[in-house]
Amino acid sequence: MSDAPAKTPASDAGEGFARKPTGVLVLASGEVFYGEGFGAVGAQVAEVCFNTAMTGYQEILTDPSYAGQIVCFTFPHIGNVGANGDDMEAKNTAVRGLIVKARPTAPSNYRSATPLPDWLAARGIVGLAGIDTRRLARMIRENGMPNGVIAHAPDGVFDIDALKAEARAWPGLEGMDLAKDVTTTQTHGWDETPWHWNEGYAAREGAAKFKVVAMDFGIKSNILRELAGIGADVVVVPANATADEVLLHNPDGVFLSNGPGDPAATGEYAVPAIKALIEAGKPVFGICLGHQMLGLAAGATTKKMAQGHHGANHPVKDTTTGKVEITSMNHGFTVDAASLPANVVETHVSLFDGSNCGIAWTDKPVFGVQYHPEASPGPHDSHYLFQRFAKLMAKGS
Repeated sequence: MSDAPAKTPASDAGEGFARKPTGVLVLASGEVFYGEGFGAVGAQVAEVCFNTAMTGYQEILTDPSYAGQIVCFTFPHIGNVGANGDDMEAKNTAVRGLIVKARPTAPSNYRSATPLPDWLAARGIVGLAGIDTRRLARMIRENGMPNGVIAHAPDGVFDIDALKAEARAWPGLEGMDLAKDVTTTQTHGWDETPWHWNEGYAAREGAAKFKVVAMDFGIKSNILRELAGIGADVVVVPANATADEVLLHNPDGVFLSNGPGDPAATGEYAVPAIKALIEAGKPVFGICLGHQMLGLAAGATTKKMAQGHHGANHPVKDTTTGKVEITSMNHGFTVDAASLPANVVETHVSLFDGSNCGIAWTDKPVFGVQYHPEASPGPHDSHYLFQRFAKLMAKGS
């Protein structure tokens, strides 16, 4: 779509959009998408990605792994079940913007507590509706995830040249350590178990079977619930915790969480601790960013992906069993399988593009997966990985 003159009200939002546009997405490439703004007023610069999930938008929007990103949903109807206090993956939201085809309607769900636009506004998240999300998704598939600025102005006045300059000046996620921005600042415990329909969440019952230390690089609450669900007494520590600080808790196992940003940047301080924990012989399980840093700890390399994987329908093959799982994914970096050392094997691969989705040590109780077995949102095909972790801890106890 052609640019609008600088500092003038946009007069046309494109096909099928008759009202005066109050929202805009400006890409570093110069592309401009006009639409209807909602949620928070203002502008945010970030990397733009698309997510193919049809459900679980609140879990996605509260996933700390989306720090530094604007999420475009390919499913057109987002927001129709509202928002509530249970479906939060973190207390604080890190995503910078939301793009949808259709403006969210009034919620229609018994669990809804707040309409999505109001929920977004309260958390400083800018929303944009009414643009051609298919076109944007195709652009990302063909050219990679661009830097862009999403803006909402009720008066419809946008300085397009300034927004374009801001998008071009933003450095992007490569080399950016964002885990430090979303990690916990204090060590704390966790005993809440997974949600059950008509019951909600509950505290872990009975004596703990295991002590697990979770290194928080941007951890999702449902991962912690799954750990508590296997009987673990969970202690959450900051991303920069040292191996000595972790081992002080005498854990049966160590969990490395998901998180945002470039794993190589976070790995500057986290990988030395992870290496020491592996050498200590502790069972270690990593998910997403935690998986990528396991790869770095093994001596492998990570690389930026063009489109990344964001959705709840990604097929992954377990190379050790031949089983195919439908998984939930959210990542823009990947472990380069060709760089893995001889004692670390590739256990899972993406059936979309063949990229690495799992690794395991042949001589240590250590493994990681690129996807999200806690399924929040997503299918439950991979819940068995938490049981695998439990078996490793039981064997070592």
